[in-house]
Amino acid sequence: MDPDADPNQPGTLDRPVFATSLVALLLAAIMLALAPEHSASFIEASYEAIATHLAPAYLWSAVLTLGLLGALAFGSHGDVTLGDPSEREFSNFSWFSMLFCAGIASGLLYWGTIEWASYFTAPPFGAEPRSDAAIAWATSYPLFHWGFPGWGFYALTTLAVGHAVYVRGEKSFRIGRACRPVIGRHADGALGRAIDVLFIVGLLGGASTSLGLAPPMIAAGLAHLTSGEPTFAWSVGVILACAAIFAASVYVGLDRGIRRLSDWNMATSLALVLFVLVVGPTLFILKMGTASIGHMLQHFVQMSFWTDPVQNTRFVEDWTVFYWAWWISYAPFVGMFVARISRGRSVREVIVGMLFLGSGGAWIYMIVLGNYALWAELTGVVPVLSILEAQGTPAAIVAVIASLPFGAASLVAFCVIALIYLATTFDSAAYTLAAGATRELEAGAHPERWHRMFWAIAIAGLPIGLMAIGGLRSLQLASLVGSVPLLGVGVVLAVSLVRGLHASSRRS
Repeated sequence: MDPDADPNQPGTLDRPVFATSLVALLLAAIMLALAPEHSASFIEASYEAIATHLAPAYLWSAVLTLGLLGALAFGSHGDVTLGDPSEREFSNFSWFSMLFCAGIASGLLYWGTIEWASYFTAPPFGAEPRSDAAIAWATSYPLFHWGFPGWGFYALTTLAVGHAVYVRGEKSFRIGRACRPVIGRHADGALGRAIDVLFIVGLLGGASTSLGLAPPMIAAGLAHLTSGEPTFAWSVGVILACAAIFAASVYVGLDRGIRRLSDWNMATSLALVLFVLVVGPTLFILKMGTASIGHMLQHFVQMSFWTDPVQNTRFVEDWTVFYWAWWISYAPFVGMFVARISRGRSVREVIVGMLFLGSGGAWIYMIVLGNYALWAELTGVVPVLSILEAQGTPAAIVAVIASLPFGAASLVAFCVIALIYLATTFDSAAYTLAAGATRELEAGAHPERWHRMFWAIAIAGLPIGLMAIGGLRSLQLASLVGSVPLLGVGVVLAVSLVRGLHASSRRS
């Protein structure tokens, strides 16, 4: 029998973790509802303090994570398999589709189309705005922010959780249990539960950012198609529609829900990107994409360590630190989910698949959508920067997509794909939140349906409040605050993974 259809699920609710996480969610929602102005002020002050004082920690965490993964992939532990290779549940395409959709959401469509504009008008390293040098940084920095460091955070957590369950025999896909090689028996007690609560709080922060970015973009697209105005109510309606989709998907289960949505969305989104490449300025996109990859790789070390200590333009704090915080706050969620679908795969396969296929997939969107938008600005086809300044980011993205041949159809496809990307991410998030608040969940088992559906609906509330009070800045802080305690958890996970691999090697 399909375990998703079995009402007698083996997992049981971990009441302390569930209750603590629920209280944290309710307190945040109440604060946003009752004191929106004070909340906005607090958000601004907190973001400045955290980003300024912890910037080096975020940069070093990315560098050290990539160093560790490189050593594992090309060392003796690369051949270690997460369980029996004959027990693989998913094809390579489905495996990659699920991990990619869970890891990037519709934020990739949002930033893939428009991120270059921020760097073009306010470039790093003292480049002159709107110059050729600014173009080089504007087209390469998005590849850096959506590339190896971010997917490295995901891969580290995937391996730590996957090794704990499939090799060490832990009975649950939980971050606290994955830390057992360091915290010992405390993994089953208050410390382990505290780590699981931190994971859930971090995920709520990261999820709020993703779920808060896409709805205004989708709402702007729908308003454009209907000649209406993209009001806040439209964005709330998009979130509720998304919640309904992923609640239904959660109900039917991992294989019939998340896998099928991910497969469909991967195929349709790649078709959209191919359409833009073919009907757009193909040669410009390919030449600029090639140049931007080369520029990013040439300056990768410089970008990884740059803190801008002299000019202090806030570029690092507002962009690189924000992105690393976003990836870190998402890492436990994506790691737990990808570990769940990676049984039978080797350590090397997970690392190479996530770092290179994940980064490569994100780069395709950035190169095609971003460079089409850049071409539209440079040639005057769409005054992207003027629209961005006067009407905001969602309107600029909609104008770019609507300028394609068959503009209305292209915009419909773009909005539908963005909505399904959003749904698959939070479908996966609800599944993982439920797993994180389940006492025991062996490999192959699933959290209870009501538990998954509860989180599918609950995580829709925070981004609505954050969108109402502060736009992008409040959404950035949600990721930043959620990621702070996870910096320490990441260190414990890394040490636990290394100790676990050494211990399993000695036993074999």
